Amino acid sequence: MTPARRLLIAGFMALPLPVTAEESNVTRAFEMPAHRALMSIRADAELIAFETDGCSGGLSSSWRVVARNFPDFADAHDQIPPWENCCVIHDRAYHNAGAAETAEDSYDARLTADKALESCVKRTGSLRVDEVAEHYDVQPETVEAAYETIAEAMYLAVRFGGGPCSGLPWRWGFGYSQCTVLDAIGPARE
Repeated sequence: MTPARRLLIAGFMALPLPVTAEESNVTRAFEMPAHRALMSIRADAELIAFETDGCSGGLSSSWRVVARNFPDFADAHDQIPPWENCCVIHDRAYHNAGAAETAEDSYDARLTADKALESCVKRTGSLRVDEVAEHYDVQPETVEAAYETIAEAMYLAVRFGGGPCSGLPWRWGFGYSQCTVLDAIGPARE
C-alpha cells in the first residue's frame, strides 16, 4: 500500500462519521457551524436556477465514458448509472438546502436526503438483481451485495463531501451563494 493511500485511509478513519445507523452527536456538533452560516446568508440570497450533473463527483460522466468504450457494459447497464434518478432527486434537496428555515432543520434535512439517496440506490439495485445476475452469470446475492456496497459508499461520500459552505459545487445549499463558517458570526464589530 502506498503512503498516499495509507494517509487517505487514515484520514477517512479519523473523520467524525457515524458508527451506528444514526448520526452521532459529534458529527452534528462538527457540522452545525456550517449550517448556521448557510442559514445566515440564505435569508438575503437569491436561489439560482436548479442544475444537476446527475451523480456528482464524476460518477455520471465517468459512467458515460465507460459505456461509450465498452459496449457490453452499456448493454448491461445503459448509458447512465441506473440510480442516476436517485442522484437528481438528491440534488434537488441539496439545491435549496431542503427548504430548511433553521440550522437544525437544515442538518436534519441533509441527513434525511442522504439516507433517502442510499435507500433509493438500494431499491434500484433490488429491481435489477435478476437481470444483472443473469448477464454476469453470478448469484443474485452477489448483485445485492454489490448494490448495497455502492449505496453505502455513496452515502458516506455525500456525508463526507456534501456539507454546507464547503466550497464544493455539490455542497448542501449549492443554489445559494458560497458561504464560510465565519458567515454565522456576522459582520465584524467596531
